[in-house]
Amino acid sequence: MPAGPADLNLLRTFLAVHRAGSFTAAAQVLGLSQPTVTTQIRALERQGGRELFERLPRGVAPTPAADELAARIAGPLDALAAATGPGARPEAEGEPVHLAGPAELLGTLVLPALAPLVAEGVRLRVTAGLTEPLLEELRAGRHDLVIATSRPRGRALSAVPMGDEEFVLVAAPVWAERLGGRLAAEGPAALHGVPLVAYAEDLPIVRRYWRHVFGRRLACRAALTVPDLRGVVAAVAAGAGFAVVPRYLCADRLADGRLVLLDDPEDPPINTGYLVERPGADPDGRVARVRDHLLAAARTW
Repeated sequence: MPAGPADLNLLRTFLAVHRAGSFTAAAQVLGLSQPTVTTQIRALERQGGRELFERLPRGVAPTPAADELAARIAGPLDALAAATGPGARPEAEGEPVHLAGPAELLGTLVLPALAPLVAEGVRLRVTAGLTEPLLEELRAGRHDLVIATSRPRGRALSAVPMGDEEFVLVAAPVWAERLGGRLAAEGPAALHGVPLVAYAEDLPIVRRYWRHVFGRRLACRAALTVPDLRGVVAAVAAGAGFAVVPRYLCADRLADGRLVLLDDPEDPPINTGYLVERPGADPDGRVARVRDHLLAAARTW
């Protein structure tokens, strides 16, 4: 695949579709119209005599033939782009690495871990956001690395586990004193009179904690919502109520007593984070340097 020499433009378009996961996203990356991308892919499929992509309701899925072709051409095409494109200019040797992920994890753990690289001359551009939109943008070439809270679907992206974050049920000492031992004796019903602080109205983290630890559905609504878990921790430490948050966000407050664990289960709920990238999109090793540094740092978190 293909049977004879292929037009480089067709191969570039194919690789963009393979990485982006859709004709529309690839067209945006390439600066082409979506019909042009479709026409070029069909031409390459006719030349090779095999279907390259399965058309889905949203996007496309590569066939085994497409995966094989992408593995063969990604390195050479990326090297050619690096040698002949804007990256060939000497002043572009320090092109920034574009990193994206959850705002709280970036601000609390990731950026401090990457500070030594910045001091050594590595340039970074950081974007905060939710996992699914960031992964779509990664497929479209807008980011180099994404820290995701779930493993991406499909084979167009490469994901490496970074580690697990543990969720804890916490409150300020004043609420812990008021509750006394009621939580152990009565279960989560003891918290019905305590305000709940959360980062979203649908309470995904709290609901998961209730199912995993207490084995029942959550039966309360948030008194305060803050769209940033760091704000949730700050409000709870100031006495606003209770919350379920990642342990790394409140470890210092737990250590100095500003927050207290209301519950300490043997099997707390956890969530695995992944460092995700597009295979073959790092011809000069800039992304690999940041990736390897982050993975090494994550082992100490």
